[in-house]
Amino acid sequence: MATGGFEPESVRIAEKIRTEIIDGARPPGSKLVERDLALDLGVSRLPVRDAIKTLETEGMVRLRPRSWAVVREFTATDIADLQEVRVGLESMTFRLAARRHTREGLERLREIVQAELAAAQTGDGAAARRAGAEFHECVNQLAGNDLLLELHGVLSARMRWLLVQHDDLQAIGREHQELLEAISVRDEDRVALLVSHHLATSKRSMARLTADPSAANLS
Repeated sequence: MATGGFEPESVRIAEKIRTEIIDGARPPGSKLVERDLALDLGVSRLPVRDAIKTLETEGMVRLRPRSWAVVREFTATDIADLQEVRVGLESMTFRLAARRHTREGLERLREIVQAELAAAQTGDGAAARRAGAEFHECVNQLAGNDLLLELHGVLSARMRWLLVQHDDLQAIGREHQELLEAISVRDEDRVALLVSHHLATSKRSMARLTADPSAANLS
């Protein structure tokens, strides 16, 4: 564990590769070769190896014995499993966030939504999707449940990947805006209805992207 603000090089490398995978810069099935990554990043192979092990533990890459790692290809079953877990977790998390949010946390959530909507308006897909995923991570914090945070942490990378798999930036941003407003007035029943609608929107978007991979989140 890092102390005194020091971040191990392997953590920085893992975050860089993770972000590239989630943003689509490293597509499913692409190789992660220690030697090449170390050369590109100007580091030794050891932190690269540790970073790849971290990503393998998170479920983002697959290790190939005595060769290289590859970016994970999520199957239809993988996606269905993630969506089922997401339904259960978010239904609880958003209700708790409505009940327990703080003024400071709500202001942070509002800033994130504003950034997402601004990016969507200008067509900055990468920024909008990152802000959208950050919206969900902030809601996790607002829920104020350490065990729930621990569960989210185990699935964080895969959920971040799932959360950016959509093709209508402005529609998702507007749904986040509606959720924000319901959370702000602690309307748990409305939050539950909006979460159900939001999950349905995400599921439909994922179905479109699965049917047409060329429409994936690379814009």
